[in-house]
Amino acid sequence: MLLQRIITAAILIPLVVLAVLKLPTEYFSLIFAVIMLLGAWEWTNLIDMTSVLKRGLFLLLLIVPMLVIHFWTQILELASITFDIPEVRDYSGVLEWLVIPPVLFWIVSMVLIRNAPSNVLKLQLKPRNKVFLGAFILFSAWMFLSRLHALNDPKMTLYFLVLIWSADIAAYFVGKKYGISKLAPEISPGKTIAGMYGALGAAVVCAVGFGLIFDFYFVFILDFVLLSAVTVLISIYGDLFFSAVKRIRGVKDTGAILPGHGGILDRLDSLIAAVPLFYAGISLIYRTIT
Repeated sequence: MLLQRIITAAILIPLVVLAVLKLPTEYFSLIFAVIMLLGAWEWTNLIDMTSVLKRGLFLLLLIVPMLVIHFWTQILELASITFDIPEVRDYSGVLEWLVIPPVLFWIVSMVLIRNAPSNVLKLQLKPRNKVFLGAFILFSAWMFLSRLHALNDPKMTLYFLVLIWSADIAAYFVGKKYGISKLAPEISPGKTIAGMYGALGAAVVCAVGFGLIFDFYFVFILDFVLLSAVTVLISIYGDLFFSAVKRIRGVKDTGAILPGHGGILDRLDSLIAAVPLFYAGISLIYRTIT
């Protein structure tokens, strides 16, 4: 299993790095949208949606807002010209406020999983609520990773991915070596408190290293360390969130498309939870220093 994971990662990581650094945001966003739609198909299985028609409608529920956000600027320009209201263009910044709901959702999820994991496993949501929950978290992940790529130099997007990967690797090996106390045994018996600290340690190392390489100011490095640590903490509980969903459904993996990793959601669970908070933090830091 570990060998399969390494082989799969060795193939995918260079492709991801090239996509982040070389593709314009429009194409990067398109590729990530396809990946999220594959994840959405897996989500329909997790919520026991068997109808192909309903699954197709669920994908459409994601595709329509993706198209709206992708062409948001053009839509505002068209509206301002059509209705002769120049002020319409000023509403382009409203998208920044959309980061608040997913950030709050993942913070609340973290608190619930940390303090009442058994109750989380007993949650019985209505089918329509499961549909909108999946659409909400997958759309948010797509939107804010795409906007992170567009916000500044793609190197920050690459840093975010490296941060999540490093934390995941550190959690695995530190947990395997020193893990005794379980983090949330009811949900995921393999995750340990030691592994969590290993992931947080990796976050600090990544943030300091990145800050020194790009000659950040000392205060900015401190902000960056804090943001990276909180991002990794949210990513850990994002992983546990999807583990809880799988446990409720009674499956081990969300799919089998990635040898050694399982499905798309098995690989991207941490990223999906972490990217809204990281985007919000980076946007705030950039506003502070500019």
